[in-house]
Amino acid sequence: MKRLNISNYHSNMGTLIDIQNPLDYQEYHHPDSINIPYETLLLNYKTLLTKNKPYFIVCNKGTKSRKAVAILEFYGYDVTQMSYE
Repeated sequence: MKRLNISNYHSNMGTLIDIQNPLDYQEYHHPDSINIPYETLLLNYKTLLTKNKPYFIVCNKGTKSRKAVAILEFYGYDVTQMSYE
């Protein structure tokens, strides 16, 4: 599993997806991120993601992003877990 600190993210690297629920996302998120809640992403990944594009997945604590990255990697997506620490 690829991991990277959020401070090393640049928007030209790929899409940053914050998988927090919308209320938590409104409270705090990286300014370059888009919000796709965890459940929505995992239920709709085939229509939301493209296999040949890089994605960076973040959540507030890292638990859900770690799970999402593991699942999406299994399905062949280019995903990296981002952390705030």
